[in-house]
Amino acid sequence: MSPTRTRRPSAAARTAALATLAERLNAGVCVAKVLPGGQVLTLVATAPFKRILAYPESTPEGEVDLRLVKEMIDPASSGTLLPLLVAPGGVTDHAVRLRRKDGTSLWVEVTGSAHTDEDGTMVIEALVRDVHHRRRIDDQSRDLHQQLVQADKMAALGQAISGVAHELNNPLATILSWAERLAERELDPTARRGVEVVLGEAERAARIVRNLLTFARKRQSTRSLVDVNDVVKDTLALRGPDLEAHEIVFRSELAPDLPGVFGDAYQIQQVLLNLVINAEQAMRAAHGRGSLVVRTSAKDDTVRLEVEDDGPGVPAEARARIFDPFFTTKPVGEGTGLGLSVAYAILQEHGGKIAVESGPQGGALFRIELPVSRTPGATERNRARSAPSMEAVKGATVLLVEDERALAFAVAEGLRDAGLVVTYAADGAEALAHLRGQRFDLVVCDLKMPKVDGFEVYRQLTQQSSPPPVIFVTGDSADPEAEAFLAEPGRRWLPKPFRLNDLLAAIRDALTTS
Repeated sequence: MSPTRTRRPSAAARTAALATLAERLNAGVCVAKVLPGGQVLTLVATAPFKRILAYPESTPEGEVDLRLVKEMIDPASSGTLLPLLVAPGGVTDHAVRLRRKDGTSLWVEVTGSAHTDEDGTMVIEALVRDVHHRRRIDDQSRDLHQQLVQADKMAALGQAISGVAHELNNPLATILSWAERLAERELDPTARRGVEVVLGEAERAARIVRNLLTFARKRQSTRSLVDVNDVVKDTLALRGPDLEAHEIVFRSELAPDLPGVFGDAYQIQQVLLNLVINAEQAMRAAHGRGSLVVRTSAKDDTVRLEVEDDGPGVPAEARARIFDPFFTTKPVGEGTGLGLSVAYAILQEHGGKIAVESGPQGGALFRIELPVSRTPGATERNRARSAPSMEAVKGATVLLVEDERALAFAVAEGLRDAGLVVTYAADGAEALAHLRGQRFDLVVCDLKMPKVDGFEVYRQLTQQSSPPPVIFVTGDSADPEAEAFLAEPGRRWLPKPFRLNDLLAAIRDALTTS
């Protein structure tokens, strides 16, 4: 009995079996012939293949345009796929991005080969699998990884800036203290102008350092009385050099004696900074330069903040969606669509609101409204810049704890000029020795010091039966440990660099209210 011969299945049977398997895998099978003139004739196109290319399943095979070979999103892919198919062994899981019949794009993986038929024409047999969803997940994972890497970089940057800020704020505080003392003396006009310039430039440098420190570290929301005029000044000082470099003329129109608002100054600044940057980008894209105005005003129980530019404006159809998450009018890759939605959320948390309209001269006008605080106004705080009356606390004893000797000397001289009796300690250990042997009416203490820091001084001080009031001064209030410590109720503190008159006002208030 002769052995049974296994007949090899026909090409049609092989294609049908492959199509059945592909249907189960949700992949498409296509067989096409490339004619001598370059025309591609589709012989087999399974239902999943048609769906992948956005064709109705009822479309005859001959009418399915094999864009897999003819037209791809990435020109480089069009030039490399066919040679790979022709090569021995063909291609396996080769990723390409197709342009579908409806104009949309789709990532697919191609497994297949090409050979020459009996009549000399090229035949392509391919399995095409939709991997668009998987690619999107991969892209999201890659984005998440990049965000984590960026977060690590920002954490390292925050630590570096924290140390730099502390080192810069101490000499800036010294410069401010001496300049302020000189400004109160009789000076000729030239010397007075010089002192005023020194004061102004030192404060400008202090704002830049403070903003770098704030934006380099993530902070918990800390609410306090906020002067919106100060927020505008700080933001324009931070962004000013970039605006000038790109030929953006900017100015502020600030209402005098603006009422304070209760909120997080950093978050309000984040909102304003986002609006300023958006305006800058819109004006540069429209005509390479521009004009920006930031103004404040008050009406009834509301503080109003406006940002007006002369850019292209916001189209009417976009205004209803401009605060929606992920909505952006910027080109792909140039905006996340999150900036204004975050601003909207911040203002809602503050009981405020934001709106956009066309400016009087075209362009865009963003208007922010924040409720006025019922707490004693910010104007009282601002008046502390002028020398407060120290008559009621003259002769009070103050322990000044500061490891920066130049700053300590300037502050001690200023306090003595105001009628206070000052004892100086160069570090926490020396301060504790003084506190064990003498009673003081008040302590002014730095937080970060070698040997024994301000935290430990305060801990031991509070163990006394009736400890004196303490005013802390620090050059790194955004440090997580310092921020948590200073946020405790009843903690009085000033950020370095401070104005001498602000410190005198804080001392007077602490001595008269404790």
